[in-house]
Amino acid sequence: MDTKQSNPDSGVFNPATSRYYNAGVARNFFESGGQSEEFEAGLKVFSEGETADKRGLFSKPQPHRMFLLTEGKVALTAKGKLIDTIHPDGVFGEMAVISEIPGSAGVPRTATATATVASMGYSLDVKETETALRRTPGFALMLMSVMFERLRFLAARLAARPDSAAHRSNPGESIFDAETLAKLREKLARSTVMDFPEGVKIMNEGTAGTVMYVVLEGTVAVAIGRKVVEKLSPGGVFGEMALVDNSPRTAAAVARSDCKLLAIDREAMMKLVRSDPAVGLQMMRAVAARIRYMNGLLA
Repeated sequence: MDTKQSNPDSGVFNPATSRYYNAGVARNFFESGGQSEEFEAGLKVFSEGETADKRGLFSKPQPHRMFLLTEGKVALTAKGKLIDTIHPDGVFGEMAVISEIPGSAGVPRTATATATVASMGYSLDVKETETALRRTPGFALMLMSVMFERLRFLAARLAARPDSAAHRSNPGESIFDAETLAKLREKLARSTVMDFPEGVKIMNEGTAGTVMYVVLEGTVAVAIGRKVVEKLSPGGVFGEMALVDNSPRTAAAVARSDCKLLAIDREAMMKLVRSDPAVGLQMMRAVAARIRYMNGLLA
């Protein structure tokens, strides 16, 4: 497994460099529902800028795929520069799959992956990933921890930068629609609906987190230092990072209007992800969007 740290400015994320990464969990996940792959030396596995609606043989859509390398070596390059090298047990290409919504083109690849020697592994598209999560839900929790580690590193770099008039907060993704929100309120016996008046601080940066929040009504601003980095409307989620890996809050949150929030503790959240893997995938998509946004701020 590659021990070199991923480049935080590359837009490419190599989970195998994280302390949270478990190669056994990853292998079980890919083997449970993936297809085997063989790459000749010099073969481009995917290319920078490539989208999921690229047409292949017989004009069939070719969705993004994420990969687990079991033998060989794959180089990741962006704008012609080497940014990472994937060794056996390394995962690559997962950000595009996580970000993809079924039936859409999703987001373009941020790097080119090339087999530098004859290589082998497994791959999954977004539908196969959802199926595999039902068999190996622990992968979702592990990968979220890995993504949160990357997000914290980017947050620390952003907080250290001087304020800029050009800075704009990200309109956070609404993970859950109205129907799903109603189901969550009914399904989560351990959850609590909480009211926060406009201007009240909901959580503080650096403190321990005991609950995550889903916005039911109103708008919430999420800030790192003095910078508002995200504005969340109904369906948005925040505070989940501290619950997944028991770490301090990375950001503060303030009610921008009178808000009604669904507070979910760690036990309830873990049970939810295990019983409904699609929830874990939806949460990972939101985190992937935050990583892309913060990479853009640091570019």
